[in-house]
Amino acid sequence: MDGMEIKNITVLGSGIMGHGIAQVSAMAGYNVVLRDIERQFLDKAMEKISWSLNKLVSKEKISEEQRNEIFSRIKPIVDLNEAIHDCDLVVEAVPEIMDLKKKVYAELDKAADDRIIFASNTSTLPITEIANTISRPDKFIGIHFFNPPQLMKLVEVIPGQKTSNDVIDLTVNFVKSVNKIPVICRKDVPGFIINRLFIPLVHEACYVMERQKIQQTEIDSAVKFRLGFPMGIFELADFTGLDVIHKATVEMHVRDKKVILPHPTIEQLFNEKKLGQKNGEGFYKYSDDKYERIPLSEELAQKCNPIQIIANVLNNAAWLITNNASDIDEIEKAANLGLGLKKPLFETAKEIGMQNIVDELK
Repeated sequence: MDGMEIKNITVLGSGIMGHGIAQVSAMAGYNVVLRDIERQFLDKAMEKISWSLNKLVSKEKISEEQRNEIFSRIKPIVDLNEAIHDCDLVVEAVPEIMDLKKKVYAELDKAADDRIIFASNTSTLPITEIANTISRPDKFIGIHFFNPPQLMKLVEVIPGQKTSNDVIDLTVNFVKSVNKIPVICRKDVPGFIINRLFIPLVHEACYVMERQKIQQTEIDSAVKFRLGFPMGIFELADFTGLDVIHKATVEMHVRDKKVILPHPTIEQLFNEKKLGQKNGEGFYKYSDDKYERIPLSEELAQKCNPIQIIANVLNNAAWLITNNASDIDEIEKAANLGLGLKKPLFETAKEIGMQNIVDELK
């Protein structure tokens, strides 16, 4: 492992996350192979990368020459053996279905040579469980980019139980090299850091609405104007997609019943195909596919007491700390970059009063 350098990267899966990771890697100077099971998927992904790079040219962030150079560093390949031929690091971004991931790793394990590091871009699946399906779990790590990878600065790095320290270091350095900010989740816990804070919060917001007999916009206003969130929770949920939230909920709840108290509304919206902004309706209705802000105000914020919301987030933050998965600084960094929190969680907590929060939780 000593002196190992990462030069060539293979990204498996060319969907939203895959092509975004390929693009940020190529922009950082890596040679990238983008692999998918059908040529048409790759063509579509390359078109999207091209569109994104052209946008950067038009905004004068990069020159035309740089664009061409970056684009030429990404090679679309269908054949798996060919795709990992000279590879140092595989970033797997196939859909979040355990059986599918295991199938991909079984193929990879046969085809990959010894030096390759496997990094799974999963947001909820247990790293250790995937790692144990291959013959070298010490070379396996979770690397969770946020959507869209081109814009989001945060990347969670999640070692499995057997991941070697060298692999952790190399992965953290890779993340920094593509201009992202790594946060290490030191234990393979359900939801890692961000989803551990965010997913239960969406459910809690539904309960708060019932308990306090208030409207969605009143909760969202309170969260935005009193807790320093960039947008309301329901607004953020619609932005994220209720399919994503529902899937993460099921995944986390299966692993640990105490993480989350699922509110039926989430599953109901999912079953009704009200997935949020991407298809015109979730918690809110959207008139077109352009992103529109929900009318929130200081005035509406007064109708909601946000203590239960902050109590829920802090309870999960405290759980991460006491279980040695993270610490306050890392959690604040993650919340700032991953959730866009303008104000540190623990600062808000101090203002409300820790004892008040504990009493509320009880």
